Amino acid sequence: MADSPTLSAHSGPSYVTKEQAAALQTFKKTLQAAKLYTPATGDAPASHDDTTLLRFLRARKLDPVKAQAQFSATEEWRRKNDVVNLYATFPTDEFEHAKQFYPRWTGRRDKQGVPVYVYRLASLTGDMAKELNNTPIERRYQRIVALWEFMSNFTLPLCSALPHAGALGGPISSVTSIIDLGSVSLGTMWGLRHHLQQASELATAHYPETLNTIAVVNAPAFFGTVWGWIKAWFDPHTRDKVHVLGSSPRAELLKLIDAENLPRGYGGELEFEYLDEPVLDEEAKRLVGDERVPRGPVVFRGGAVSRPPAP
Repeated sequence: MADSPTLSAHSGPSYVTKEQAAALQTFKKTLQAAKLYTPATGDAPASHDDTTLLRFLRARKLDPVKAQAQFSATEEWRRKNDVVNLYATFPTDEFEHAKQFYPRWTGRRDKQGVPVYVYRLASLTGDMAKELNNTPIERRYQRIVALWEFMSNFTLPLCSALPHAGALGGPISSVTSIIDLGSVSLGTMWGLRHHLQQASELATAHYPETLNTIAVVNAPAFFGTVWGWIKAWFDPHTRDKVHVLGSSPRAELLKLIDAENLPRGYGGELEFEYLDEPVLDEEAKRLVGDERVPRGPVVFRGGAVSRPPAP
């Protein structure tokens, strides 16, 4: 966990250095030998894009052997959980409803072009908490997977297609998250611990290096206790991306996010509340072809929005 003065340390995607490029070529060869990767041939694209492969490499400090172990485990996990089909067939109404329980995209991006998410835990109380606890654990897990797939297949590709400064204009592969702990009691946090752990461990294991900067705002006095519970859910590299900003986060957040893209509740100018739909800027509206993000599972590929193809 880092202090606020270093908030900008993870303000954009990593550059593809010569060292990373060399590691990527080695990684591809080892994956291909293990029949886990197929390179592009003719009109057929590669089985996995470079951005995805680089995330696994960066998560394992460019060690191809360790990266392959995690990549292989993820491929098996995706097969076992039928992830592609799960996302393609997920019911639209349930998908939209599930967004209330997890970090939500504001529709805007930080100064590097990284999508800004907000998670207000005080919303998960009362009837919301009851519903969450009454949802079977397996279905909760499937909802999280579907929402991570939405991020990977829609939000990140869309933001990559928009003008941005990060990684010399290269693909956007991670998100910036504002975690709002305002009005949350210790009891509420304790009650949500399994819910939060499930989502966090899923991200670390199967969507590595998708968490860019995590800004914790309105942290209560007992946050140190809470951090003692949750820090084990993340690897050390991810822990370094967590910045606790307290109840006056405006100055620090404005180092990372322009005022017009920062919600008013955190000192910016954007009219956005936690349960709102993403507020797209004009460039994003043009690419999406609508004022709003389409409902349900969608993908952004080839500069256009479509439904995910069934396998």
